[in-house]
Amino acid sequence: MKSNFFKYVFGIFVVGIMIFAIYKIKTEEEVTKQEQTHVSTEEQKITEITLGVASFDSTNPILSHNKNIQDVSRLIYEPLFNLTQDYKLESCLAQEWAKQDSTTYIIKLKDNVRWSNGEKFVADDVKFTIEKLKSVDSIYTSNVQNIANIEITDDYTLKIILDKEIPFFEYNLVFPIMSSSFYLDKEFNEGIVPIGTGMYKYSDVQSTHLVLVKNNNWWNTKTNLTLTKITINLYSSLAELYNSFKMGNLDIVATDNSNLQDYIGTIGYAKKEMKGREHVFISLNMANTLLSRQEVRKAISYSIDKTNITSSIFNNNYYTSDFPLDYGNWLYSNQNASAGYNPEQAKQLLTDAGWVYRNGYWQKTENYKTVRLILNLAVKASDSTMVNVAQNIKSQLGSQGINVNIVQLQDNDYYNSINSKNYDLILCGINLSLSPSLETFFGVNNMANYSNDEVNNILNEVKNTTDENTLIDRYKRLAEIYRDDVPYISLYNNKFTVAYSTGLIGDVTPNWYNIFYNISNWYK
Repeated sequence: MKSNFFKYVFGIFVVGIMIFAIYKIKTEEEVTKQEQTHVSTEEQKITEITLGVASFDSTNPILSHNKNIQDVSRLIYEPLFNLTQDYKLESCLAQEWAKQDSTTYIIKLKDNVRWSNGEKFVADDVKFTIEKLKSVDSIYTSNVQNIANIEITDDYTLKIILDKEIPFFEYNLVFPIMSSSFYLDKEFNEGIVPIGTGMYKYSDVQSTHLVLVKNNNWWNTKTNLTLTKITINLYSSLAELYNSFKMGNLDIVATDNSNLQDYIGTIGYAKKEMKGREHVFISLNMANTLLSRQEVRKAISYSIDKTNITSSIFNNNYYTSDFPLDYGNWLYSNQNASAGYNPEQAKQLLTDAGWVYRNGYWQKTENYKTVRLILNLAVKASDSTMVNVAQNIKSQLGSQGINVNIVQLQDNDYYNSINSKNYDLILCGINLSLSPSLETFFGVNNMANYSNDEVNNILNEVKNTTDENTLIDRYKRLAEIYRDDVPYISLYNNKFTVAYSTGLIGDVTPNWYNIFYNISNWYK
């Protein structure tokens, strides 16, 4: 009996050892598996990406006219001020600024900035850059054309004096700054690679590719850059660049080409689409007897289906637009600034104002004379797409009894008509400014011959304040007036697309000013 008892105890002991051994083995396997997974994850985290540039011209950011280079240059060269994702001004190389009077700006620079070669960034560099922009063919020349003088107070303070008041002039100071000392013994030309103050710098420049690496002298020590190397492949054409992206050789491309998917297909990548800079609108000449009447302007606006234009002419590759700033600008909060498509409301407005629809025309008898609603729509003859848009508008308005004759003008006559305001309606397209100024649409000598005392007061108020709440409130009112008075009818904006590899990890939140917001967190 005693012998059986010891056998029983011994058996339990052996089973216990076996269970402990199995538990130990399983635990070690799990730890090993987790360690292997961690190692595997770390091994898969690639800190290099590849970009592309088509039709490369120069690494010099103020001499290049290439949009791809402008994008890349934002990683290497820095301006006095940057724009946020919603186009709000923020300091970069400038520490702060103040508007001393209507034409004088005081700029205080950061004092901890160095060029990639270790030399200090100073006020002379800003003056040097502005003077260069005035003397060379640059996309930024217009930014400085009204600068009459630059006075340097000390190494980190300068005064910019304008030849006339420019509302929101500070938004012009977004051009890349060049080093004055770097060019003391060098020619300022396309072939020399400038140094910068930005997060990356050029480490290799070849005929087939460019290479960027971290700039160890970058002043922003609080931002830790994940990417250690950026290669930029050079291509002879956009078609070649798009094909390279399609083949998986590039990690990101940005374009306002509305036919991008014809080149890269529709699968195998992620994309962000947004409104671009091209803004198309109708200007209504308020000096015209018919168009001086608010009910006529509003009836025209209510009678145009913008979606019909973007779908039938642009295959939905353009966005309908309601207001010049509705491309994502922080001063426009997506309220409906257009009258909207409402043909029945258009008819009601005219009827309430005494107009009668008869024999295919809206007409009205005044002072024993019958006035018919017939207008001319001017368009540039050389732009076949705009002519098609004009034809579409003519058809839409015609179905409402608002008769329109299309006047196709040669280029010189078209621009002369705008300058002299010799038109009834005119179809226009502009590249929107980075500035939120609406002087083009509401200011003195504006295209529509539009005058409104309240608008004039608002324009004076917004150009002399930096209070964000005031600006938002005043711009909201401008949008309401734009909708109610209808001096212009915004139609559509082009589409800007950023396509990127599904293997690219990080917050890709671009706009048409900068595609590299949050690049510090990117990796593959």
